[in-house]
Amino acid sequence: GPAGGAGNPAGGAPAAPACLRLTPVNLGAMAMSNGITRLRSRLWGDEAAVAAAEAAVGRPLDAAAAAELGLVTFALDDLDWDDELRLAVEERASFSPDALTAMEANHRFCGPETMATKILGRLSAWQNWVFSRPNASGPDGALARYGTGARPDYDTART
Repeated sequence: GPAGGAGNPAGGAPAAPACLRLTPVNLGAMAMSNGITRLRSRLWGDEAAVAAAEAAVGRPLDAAAAAELGLVTFALDDLDWDDELRLAVEERASFSPDALTAMEANHRFCGPETMATKILGRLSAWQNWVFSRPNASGPDGALARYGTGARPDYDTART
């Protein structure tokens, strides 16, 4: 079940609800190669959301509060947990693992474009991880089957 909704799997007292806590480290101690923090990258373009997240530093945030601040992708309740989890897994499994690798690389480097983000966030991902792999260029890959109406056969191992 969802965090906080399940008991201790080993028996005994229920587990404490999960929480997220921002610290001053989230505000800039380890900037990314484009000069912005990971927090600012996640909330890119929404200064009000950045300010709200900064104001929450040090407070334990439950799932609902973390979702309201934009700090988590999903915060499912007990009613939706089984269906939403199943749908998320099915949706993720339908994507090419190589395309997911490339999308993740692109999402890591939003914000100001630098030479480092161009190389690490885009060029390397597409040239080294995607187009050279069988999921793209193999006989049953996405490039060979593009436009045919036939779905590619993907090796689901992640890179």
